[in-house]
Amino acid sequence: MADAGQRARQLSREELEARITEQDEVIARQDAVIVEMKAQVAELKAKLDQNSRNSSKPPSSDGYSKPSPKKRSLRERSGRKPGGQEGHEGAYLERVEVPDRQISHEPDLCEGCGCDLADGEEMPGGESRQVFDIPEKLALEVIEHLSKRRRCAHCGRVNEGRFPEDVLAPVGYGRNLRAFGVYLIVFQHIPYDRAHRLICDLIGAEISTATLCSWVAKAAAGLTDFDEQLRGLLADQPVVHYDETGLRVAERLRWAHSTSTETLTRYTVHEKRGCEAMDDAGVLPEFRGVAVHDGFTPYRKYTKATHALCGAHHLRELIAAQQAGQAWASGMGCLLLDTKETVDNAKAAGGKRLPESALLELHRSYRAVIAQGFTENPGVAEHAGERIKRSKAQNLLLRLDRCEREATLFAHDFSVPFSNNICESDLRMVKLQQKISGCFRTTEGAERYLQVRSYISTARKQGQDTLGVLSALAQGTPWLPAAGEP
Repeated sequence: MADAGQRARQLSREELEARITEQDEVIARQDAVIVEMKAQVAELKAKLDQNSRNSSKPPSSDGYSKPSPKKRSLRERSGRKPGGQEGHEGAYLERVEVPDRQISHEPDLCEGCGCDLADGEEMPGGESRQVFDIPEKLALEVIEHLSKRRRCAHCGRVNEGRFPEDVLAPVGYGRNLRAFGVYLIVFQHIPYDRAHRLICDLIGAEISTATLCSWVAKAAAGLTDFDEQLRGLLADQPVVHYDETGLRVAERLRWAHSTSTETLTRYTVHEKRGCEAMDDAGVLPEFRGVAVHDGFTPYRKYTKATHALCGAHHLRELIAAQQAGQAWASGMGCLLLDTKETVDNAKAAGGKRLPESALLELHRSYRAVIAQGFTENPGVAEHAGERIKRSKAQNLLLRLDRCEREATLFAHDFSVPFSNNICESDLRMVKLQQKISGCFRTTEGAERYLQVRSYISTARKQGQDTLGVLSALAQGTPWLPAAGEP
């Protein structure tokens, strides 16, 4: 210790200051590394904490570690107990007057004396029970089409009857079976090999997977007029939902885009996610209604449309921000949910929009929450236009500040829904197809599937029978959609 003190006294003032400066620089560099590492840890922790409740991840990705139930659900409480309600008639099978066939059950021996009852007198009474079932084996019905010839009595010309458009070969499968095959592939998400096996086991028809593939391809080829009419109808709607999701096609990432309303659905697939794909879909460029979406930046480039942001997306992001320690996020989430409840009650009472006083109070509260957010995140407002690294909560705060009108449009116009759930539900079917049947092997295969899926989804939204419209499509006379209500 004495030697160390002696050496320290021998150091000049300049040397000591230089060493202190050097140590300060080292400490500053270490502090910078610590700050950077803390930010990385926080970012990684946020990613690990993401689930279907605080992000756009689907519920199926939660696995066995599902998040706890929501403290406040978007679903309104009815106040009723679970299960059937008092006075509800219930659903049950009803007997038919004339059954398809009857099976008699005769007693063989007398239970009293054991004698044979073959010659016994038949007595009135007894009990009957009806069972609704399917045949053990469905059989193909072979229909032979005959083209007859007749000579004209006036000019002598021989005329020949014409076969229906779907009767093309000397031997072939009919439109109902072809419709059933397309139904299994596109609507029930059954892989080709399993659909082939199901048809073979159920009906006894040895249909190859290549035949099934050709049926789907022919169905898609017959939807040109349908797709053109569907695109035109969507472009003329007052409110349309837009969304997109990743899709594996030929082992590469592609994007499935959905354009939806309550009565219309149109899917397209493209290698890009942004404006190039939206232009190619052909609806947004000339759309002048309200476009409901999740805030994806390319949507904003279509200035002819009025934009509305999905409230469900905001609620999920606000939950994540609240978990990250942002107190303002809780206030904004409660404000959006309270406003949604007020709007729902006003709709139920026949209202078209909220009173001006309620709207003024909404925006006053909205600005107060945004101001609280900027207080909790100093410096964010001053650098709002700069491209700097920010947390997800800060980016959400800036978006809600910039897009106040779009985030609350559902309160100003009751025709605008709170969320983009219509489009998300439509796209969920595409994700389900990929999860069950795997990725699409070709771009053409993905396009065909989405074309037929658009046809089925739109038909079902408008109250049409799925197999019925597929049978009409197989016959060459596809069903065409209506503009509004079915």
